[in-house]
Amino acid sequence: MTIDPITLSVIQSGLQQVCDEMDLTFSRAAFSPVIAEANDRSDGIYSAEDGALIAQGAGGLPVFVGTMQFSTRTLIEMIAEGRVLPPDPDDIYIVNDPYLGGTHLMDVRFAKPVYRGGDIFCWLSNTGHWPDIGGSVPGGFSASATAVEQEGLRLPPVKLFKRGVMDSEIYAIICSNIRVADQRIGDVRAQASALQVGEERLGQLLDRYGDDTVRAAIAELRARAAQQMRARIAEIPDGLYRSQAIVDSDGVVNEPLEINLAITKAGDTLTFDLGESSPPCAGPMNSVLATTLSSVYLAMRHIFPDVPMSAGAFEPLTVLTPEGTFLDAHYPRPVSGCAAEVSQRIAEAVFAALVGPLPKRVTAAPAGTSGNFGLGGYDPAKGRSYVMYQLSGGGYGGNADHDGLSNGCSTIGISKAPPVEIMEQQFPVLYRRYALREGSGGAGRHRGGFGLEYELELRRGEARASFVMDHGRVGPQGALGGADGAPNSVTVWRDGVPYTPEHLSKEQDIALKAGDRVAVKTPGGGGYGDPATRDPHAVAEDRRLGYYPAED
Repeated sequence: MTIDPITLSVIQSGLQQVCDEMDLTFSRAAFSPVIAEANDRSDGIYSAEDGALIAQGAGGLPVFVGTMQFSTRTLIEMIAEGRVLPPDPDDIYIVNDPYLGGTHLMDVRFAKPVYRGGDIFCWLSNTGHWPDIGGSVPGGFSASATAVEQEGLRLPPVKLFKRGVMDSEIYAIICSNIRVADQRIGDVRAQASALQVGEERLGQLLDRYGDDTVRAAIAELRARAAQQMRARIAEIPDGLYRSQAIVDSDGVVNEPLEINLAITKAGDTLTFDLGESSPPCAGPMNSVLATTLSSVYLAMRHIFPDVPMSAGAFEPLTVLTPEGTFLDAHYPRPVSGCAAEVSQRIAEAVFAALVGPLPKRVTAAPAGTSGNFGLGGYDPAKGRSYVMYQLSGGGYGGNADHDGLSNGCSTIGISKAPPVEIMEQQFPVLYRRYALREGSGGAGRHRGGFGLEYELELRRGEARASFVMDHGRVGPQGALGGADGAPNSVTVWRDGVPYTPEHLSKEQDIALKAGDRVAVKTPGGGGYGDPATRDPHAVAEDRRLGYYPAED
């Protein structure tokens, strides 16, 4: 079937709009600030045949692009093999098993089949970061876990909603294994409602243009995305490009982990080899294969943002399975740090490898950490338990055109830190400082953006704090002669005495009482180009604004 360009463009926008409305519904209806305010979620449309990505919301996390595709594909395969009950209309599956195409346990995925004429036309899926999924510490970020069971409840694909009705027994099992369970129903209903809205909007699009026309448009859009990605890759000279990125430690063994990347460019394809990276680690910084692949995809999405979001864009990219490394985790390796931290180190390695051949498209390294901070306790004033999850931004790397953005979102998505006012309303904390970390950007012809520094105080009761962050050992890499950005920093004040975690920005179960404080300084972005070539007027302006001392 031949589709005229205007119809193709309208259908493409229509599919995008379906996903955007699912994103909006999810955030507006969710209870938890991490979803409702920080937008740590994503929604998409996936092929009924192989789970391939058709469209994803513009406001969704890029790291979920690959993982939801792999997760949906795994669900389809398990149904075909008889390992999962086949779907009926209005069924919704729930799954968070990281080894089945996921990330970490806190990222809970829903999947719903869309039927047309008795057959499945496609799948709708979304992922939301639940603030707690059980495990040894509030929030799930167990910095010293040595097995996935210590990180929380692991769910295989099961029908949470059967013909539109929630299975109360399965939900009871979930609630019996997580903290603040009474607050989860708001997120569960929001997540399911987003898929229902998506099904309604997609049905309207199909009714308007016809199933065959939309199906043909999807195939054409996939082919064009592959064609556009190949055209962009052709800009890179053929050759071998190498880089390295460092993970501070695994949280258990205080030694750095290496991500060693070799990219081979040949014609209009790229091959990514991570096989020389560090072996599997004891702690939670292992990455499941789906997250590793998705990390490469999101890095290329950063470099070539004009290529449409579709499975076709990934076809020219071959990622060799890094067997025997911490980037190909298998059960029971702990993985809580893979999506939020290791994924960003992988992306950083891609940037570092390609900034040479693509100096006008690739930036110096961004902050590259989500700043995962979990705080759980009992609030005596409200008479209830709580789990607070704080993520934070950092500096972006400088680039060929300008300085890096300050306090931008993480590499893996567009999630933003929840507003301070919301956090202080919801939880017994007081933010004593929340400001740019001036001077943290790496020097360069275009300097890196500044990180964030905040300090919060526990106002009442007792609590336990846990951190899974990164870039505390070394800062984000500068590019083409630029300096590295400032590294991450965590200081805990208990009874007025400062304490720095042994693993710098990874630790769990730190006991706090009222008056104790936590101070975090997130990384600045790497600098781009030789600092000696920076415009003198820009140097003077930075000093006038107090970003750097006059002698720097």
